[in-house]
Amino acid sequence: MKNTLQIAQLYLRFALAIGFLLPVADRLGFMGPAGQNSVSWGSWDNFVVYTNTLMPYLSRWMAGVMGFLATVAEVSIAIMFIVGFKIRTAAYASFALTLTFALCMTIFSGFKAPFNYSVWADSAGSLLLASIATYRWSVDFIYDEA
Repeated sequence: MKNTLQIAQLYLRFALAIGFLLPVADRLGFMGPAGQNSVSWGSWDNFVVYTNTLMPYLSRWMAGVMGFLATVAEVSIAIMFIVGFKIRTAAYASFALTLTFALCMTIFSGFKAPFNYSVWADSAGSLLLASIATYRWSVDFIYDEA
């Protein structure tokens, strides 16, 4: 059973990391133009418009700032998960970020929206990851063993 948990935490770390990196690639245009199959935004401008729909109380400029901050957080958390550095801290940050996304999506896009993108599941998975005692196959584990 212990080995299963070690594999599960690694799988969860990588799944969450990829779940952060792919939308970042989409908003930066690396996945193709808007309207193409499996492309949500296709450009930074489209992403800022979407961010503004989730935070309509902000100006478009401020929505761009918030989108930028979210993007930096997503990339940072993803790298930390992949490398295995400060996993618990990254997991709590991931939980807070995805919970914020889920709440904004629910309030401003409707109840179904965050479920369509598994945002609640990502949030719950992040909180679960934060509760694991030891992260095998990580920088954290190497330094804990030393």
